[in-house]
Amino acid sequence: MARSPIALEGVLFVAAPAVAAVAAWGAGLAWLAWPFGLAALFCCWFFRDPERVVPEGADLVVSPADGKIIRLERVREERLLKDEALKISIFMNVFNVHVNRVPASGRVLEVLYRPGRFFNASLDKASEENEKNYVLVEDDAGRRYVFCQIAGLIARRIVCRLAPGERVKRGERFGLIRFGSRLDVYLPTDSEPMVRRGEKVRAGSSVLARFAPAGAQGPGEGGGAGERPQP
Repeated sequence: MARSPIALEGVLFVAAPAVAAVAAWGAGLAWLAWPFGLAALFCCWFFRDPERVVPEGADLVVSPADGKIIRLERVREERLLKDEALKISIFMNVFNVHVNRVPASGRVLEVLYRPGRFFNASLDKASEENEKNYVLVEDDAGRRYVFCQIAGLIARRIVCRLAPGERVKRGERFGLIRFGSRLDVYLPTDSEPMVRRGEKVRAGSSVLARFAPAGAQGPGEGGGAGERPQP
């Protein structure tokens, strides 16, 4: 069955101004119908949900969001992994597709929501202080990783449809953040980054990194996956 080209969470945002535009036009208020009509078109575009070709291959990690890589560094993730991790941050502006996708297949172990503030999502302090939603996943090889939806200056609504115990597949849709924000991904430190800072990525189709082969050294034991050298 064909999917809707608009994310489910955006239907109300499209329908409300569309109905208002039709009503205003029918009442002969063309000057009022036009703004409502344009608002409906903007919401159609903002909540667009295009199909993506998910890359195949062992150990691949795909981007959970459309946007630009703004951080690529080794950090300590204290909330769920409680270990050293390779952190990759993707900033979504208002023009990006906002449907989020699962980075790698596995089983959801925990979903953790934390209220917070609403700084510009491109700022470093957004990772620590903004409203956010963490998801911890373990793959079939026992490797654990975290992805985190972070609200921004304008984005005030995080949508996550995942629950603990649920099986997820690489590239499948799991939620969105309304009106611009950020996604942080925390991977084992022996993962190989496949992107650079400043690079633009697409949810579900751009490869962020590759896990080390199953059985290799785990988080905190590797030689450290720092930022990939610039050419």
